[in-house]
Amino acid sequence: MDLVELYQKVRKEDKPLSCAAVVVAAGSAQRMGFDKLGVMLEGQPVLVRAIMPFELSPLISEIVVVTRADRLEEIAELCDRYNLKKVSGVVAGGKTRTESSLAGVMAVKSDCGLIAIHDGARPFVSQGVIERCVMSASKQYAAVPVLKSTDTLREVDDEGTLSGTCDRDHVVRVQTPQVFLADLLKGALTDAVQRGISFTDDATAVERMGVPIQTVEGDEENIKMTTPQDFVLARGILARRAEQKEAKA
Repeated sequence: MDLVELYQKVRKEDKPLSCAAVVVAAGSAQRMGFDKLGVMLEGQPVLVRAIMPFELSPLISEIVVVTRADRLEEIAELCDRYNLKKVSGVVAGGKTRTESSLAGVMAVKSDCGLIAIHDGARPFVSQGVIERCVMSASKQYAAVPVLKSTDTLREVDDEGTLSGTCDRDHVVRVQTPQVFLADLLKGALTDAVQRGISFTDDATAVERMGVPIQTVEGDEENIKMTTPQDFVLARGILARRAEQKEAKA
């Protein structure tokens, strides 16, 4: 069955396709200056918090974690310690984000129709975002969560001088998980790696193949841990969630 036939079949189904998740955590954390994925947030490392929503999601059947070659045993032990039973493998990433994504995608063992790729540095993805992405990708080729920009966006030239204004209504902030038809994603990433092309997100690789990317509503709490300031935001999110949970009790 080729991609067109699969797409037509998917669109006729009301229920979502089975979905595997690939959590990419193979970066060097150069901008942070320390191992951000191992930092504890209310009793759980950042990476575990990034994986756990997929462990708990009924829409996810399998999880593959991508990390650096020198951390394979450490991350495998971490997954075992926190009882992440859906994790079927921990594999070594490549030199680029695209190579690491491909390594994870090719390590998926189950015959899933969809694959979700998530940043290991995003510890607060909600079940709602996962569901929206999977449901949308089950009816389209691909789906990514986005947020509208609330800031004024300007262009600058090579010397750092303001040179233009972007239309805020047509600019979004892209998050993960990004969910795609499995065969489509494998083909797009394989082609990019073979051509020596690397992208900062996987949707760009798929879009390059001429495939339209459907957007769904993201979540302001679905932050990516990039700078030390993000840990201040992270603890604020946890405090707010604790208050909401207490209020409902």
